[in-house]
Amino acid sequence: MSSVGAPAREAVETGTIAEPPFARLPDPTTLFSVRAERYRALADHHPLASYLLFLAALSDNQRRVQDGLAAPDMPKDDERERARSFGMPPLDRGRFIADGAFGATLDRLLGLAADIAMPDAARAALARSLTAGPAAREAMVRAVLADSIPIEALADHVFVAAALQVHFARRAAPLDGRRLVAVGAGACPACGAPPVASLVVGWPRAENARFCACSLCSTMWNYVRVKCTLCGSTKGITYREIEGGDGLVRAETCEGCRRYVKVLQQQRKPELDPVADDVATLALDLLVRELGYRRGALNPYLLGY
Repeated sequence: MSSVGAPAREAVETGTIAEPPFARLPDPTTLFSVRAERYRALADHHPLASYLLFLAALSDNQRRVQDGLAAPDMPKDDERERARSFGMPPLDRGRFIADGAFGATLDRLLGLAADIAMPDAARAALARSLTAGPAAREAMVRAVLADSIPIEALADHVFVAAALQVHFARRAAPLDGRRLVAVGAGACPACGAPPVASLVVGWPRAENARFCACSLCSTMWNYVRVKCTLCGSTKGITYREIEGGDGLVRAETCEGCRRYVKVLQQQRKPELDPVADDVATLALDLLVRELGYRRGALNPYLLGY
C-alpha cells in the first residue's frame, strides 16, 4: 500500500492574486449536475466505483428535485443585517426551521432514490426514511445539522443530508455575497457549517487564491493559504499526499489542533470538485489518520471513516 510522503511546505505564488472576493455563492441549478459528471469520471477504474456511481445518481436527483420547487423561506433584510453586525451567518443552520420547500425537497429526493442502484443495506435505510414520521425526520434533520449523526444510523441520514444540501444551496444563492462577513475559523459565512475541503482556484481576479467550500450550502469563502482552516493556526502546517501522487489533492495537517482538511489544486485541474474528489481520495484519509491526525472537514458521504 502506498504511504504518505514526507511533509512539505506549500510554495505560495505571489503577485498573481488581484483582490479575490470574500465569498462566492453557489448556483444550485448547475452545482449538482457538474458534481454528478465528476463522480462518473472518477468512478472509472476506481476501487470505490460502485459508491461513486451511487453518489453520481444521487447528485443527478439533487438537480432534478429542484424543478418546480417553491422558493425557500429566507430571513428578512433586518435579520440578515443583525446577523452581519454580530458576525453571525444569515442562514444559521442551528436555527433552521423546516419549511414547505424543504419538505417537498426531501419527499421528492426520497421518491427518486428508489430508482438508484444500491446495496440492500442502503435500500433498507431508504425504506426506513420513506416511512419515518414527522418527529423521526425532524430528529434526522437536527442530527445532520448538528454534525451528530449516530454511527449506527449513518445510511438513514444520507438522503436527509442530500436534501439539506439542495435546500441550503437554494437559500444561499440569492444572498448578497458582498454582505457576508467572516464568522470564525472553520465556519461558513453563509450558514455556519464546516468546510468539506479547500481549493486553490484559477478564477479571473482570484488566481491562486484559496477558498474553503461549505459542506452544507456550497458557499465558498476566501481564506489565507498556509493557515489551518479549522483553528486558524499558522504554526506547524504541512502538506501530505500519497507517495507517487500527482499533487492535485493533499492533506493540510495542523500540529496545533492535530486535524487536517484536504486542499485541491483546482487551478491545475478545473474539474476537481470539493465533495466528489474528497470521497474519491479516501485512501489519503486512511493514511493521514495513521499519522495521528483527525479529519476536521465534514462530508456526509464519508461519515464513519
